[in-house]
Amino acid sequence: MIVQVWRRATEAAIGPVVVAAADAAIVEAVTRAGGRAVATRPGHLSGSDRIYEALQTVDARGAHDVVVNLQGDLPLIDPKAIRAALTPLADPACDIATLAARLEPGEIDSRSVVKLWADFRGGTVARALAFSRGAAPPAGGAAYHHIGLYAYRRAALARFVSLPPSAGETRENLEQLRALDAGMRIDAALVDAVPFGVDTPADLERARALMRMRTDSARR
Repeated sequence: MIVQVWRRATEAAIGPVVVAAADAAIVEAVTRAGGRAVATRPGHLSGSDRIYEALQTVDARGAHDVVVNLQGDLPLIDPKAIRAALTPLADPACDIATLAARLEPGEIDSRSVVKLWADFRGGTVARALAFSRGAAPPAGGAAYHHIGLYAYRRAALARFVSLPPSAGETRENLEQLRALDAGMRIDAALVDAVPFGVDTPADLERARALMRMRTDSARR
């Protein structure tokens, strides 16, 4: 699965792709497929902490000023969605960019679906006003399905990982609230669909079936 995620990131063609992992089997799988992987310490509290450690190894001189954190459970993500995550960073006031999609029926009441509150005003980029697992709006704007992909300015990532967990982050178990609670600005790009994520063995089987369908369609 991680190799498929690496391939989607490579297809996005926005810069070098490096997999950061504490598991030696993941590093070996990516390397065997022709990718680059960096071993990181186990025990990181978030993916952001892990990519920051890896960044010190792969780009110690600071050649890259934007870092995209793509989670390893999205083997079917559209590379166009990865590219879309860079769009909000065109505004220099934006510290961190992320993705959102319209909610499906019933998702507003599901605590497993993280909601992003924003006012897109008919556009495709908006400032994230709040994040919540609940249905009640904690701020203005409307609720959207938050997609956990982040594009950090390098300085913003360094600041983020230096901050202690915030009250909001602890309450909701959402690391992005650490940034908002610290006054950092997160903007979201609106995309057409939520990428299929793999969280259970059943999800994995469905992902395999969808991948086979896509391969068969490409061969026709």
